[in-house]
Amino acid sequence: MEGSAVKIRNSLGIILTVALLGHGTAQSQSHIDLSGDWVAEWRQANVPNGYARYARFALRQTGSVLSGDLGREKDSLTGSVHDGQIELHYKPTQGAEIVYTGTLKNGEIVARGTAPSDSFIPPSALRAYRDNSSQTTATTHTFEPKAFQRFFASSIPPVLHIAPGDTVRTWTVDAGGSDSHNVRLSAGGNPETGPFYIDGALPGDTLVVHLLSLRLNRDTAISDNVIAANALTPNYIGSLGPAQYSGTTWHLDRDKGLGSLMQPPAGLKNYTVPLRPMLGCIAVAPFGDASYPTGRLGSYGGNMDYNRLTEGTTVYLPVYHPGALLFVGDGHAAQGDGELAGNALETSLDVVFKVDLIRGDAAGGPRAENADFRMAMGIGGSLNDALQEATTNMAQWLQQEYHLDRYETASVLGTAMNYDIAEVVDGDYHVVARLSKQLLAGLSPRP
Repeated sequence: MEGSAVKIRNSLGIILTVALLGHGTAQSQSHIDLSGDWVAEWRQANVPNGYARYARFALRQTGSVLSGDLGREKDSLTGSVHDGQIELHYKPTQGAEIVYTGTLKNGEIVARGTAPSDSFIPPSALRAYRDNSSQTTATTHTFEPKAFQRFFASSIPPVLHIAPGDTVRTWTVDAGGSDSHNVRLSAGGNPETGPFYIDGALPGDTLVVHLLSLRLNRDTAISDNVIAANALTPNYIGSLGPAQYSGTTWHLDRDKGLGSLMQPPAGLKNYTVPLRPMLGCIAVAPFGDASYPTGRLGSYGGNMDYNRLTEGTTVYLPVYHPGALLFVGDGHAAQGDGELAGNALETSLDVVFKVDLIRGDAAGGPRAENADFRMAMGIGGSLNDALQEATTNMAQWLQQEYHLDRYETASVLGTAMNYDIAEVVDGDYHVVARLSKQLLAGLSPRP
């Protein structure tokens, strides 16, 4: 019986040595070609609730000899087979060697690794499986949601598997759970469509969501009638007396692209607003076992309520789980900066989006771009925190894309930065740093 050996480096920089064994003592592995793209998953052995680490690697097999590379740095992979067993040894620059031995079962590598008994490195378990996500033909899916999610979490089963390059046609209910016929299909709180599992997406990647079409599918929207207290001074709020909260209903003239109050008071009988459909929520599953209500926002995206997330915009989100798990919802017909009344013009939407994947290059936080601007999101417990996060996110983006140093970055941000206050009413604040693409076209990136 013949096997193979491979050296790979995991996401923590650990080089592994894996032994591949046959399905059984009498079965030869010589006919199995291990050439191709693989994904490695590491966990601490015998710990059921530990977090996994992931890395991609490529193999080429010639007889019993394996070679290849791993990750963006193209770390070298080499291996050999002896009597049907392969041992892969990790020899770090500092620290103990780790040896992995295992089997090839149902097309997957399953192995266990141990370090010397006097080291502090716990035993680890390796699972490696074929990465076929880049071998598919782009497909357009039509998805009719039957249920809606009120939490962002990795524990929610995906409603559909899609591949990078695929397009999805679907729809969302409004923030209160009502569909295009004003039939309530869910409790409120920004119920989401999804999650969608993107084949091949791994932690450390960036999910790319192209908003191809966001269209109103009914003629009404709902909103609130009181300004958020945290956007006003206490003295002004005190001068107003007790508030009488009530919902307001808007008529959406889709032909003219204008919204107006259904029962306007005298002072607003001629008041109209231009309609600009947008998604209040675009999210991936947050890190680890976290589960957040769909009114929340964070590094995973979520209820960002940014009024430039419109048709034609591309959104970038860091991936925390295999498949990313994409949620979309909270349609708005129009919204001012900050969503100051607590609700925008909340309505249902027909949505068409396309997904892509940037492998091995996680965004520092949610980002977006359209034909005119690059936009870096900052989310925090205060406006100051959100401003710092947004500025840092944009500075890192410039440095990654254009290879600018800190002084060059300061020259660009100091002369061209715009800030939008996207969200002030949902627990965390959201500030967006925005740069003109016309100005960025004048940059000359260093090699």
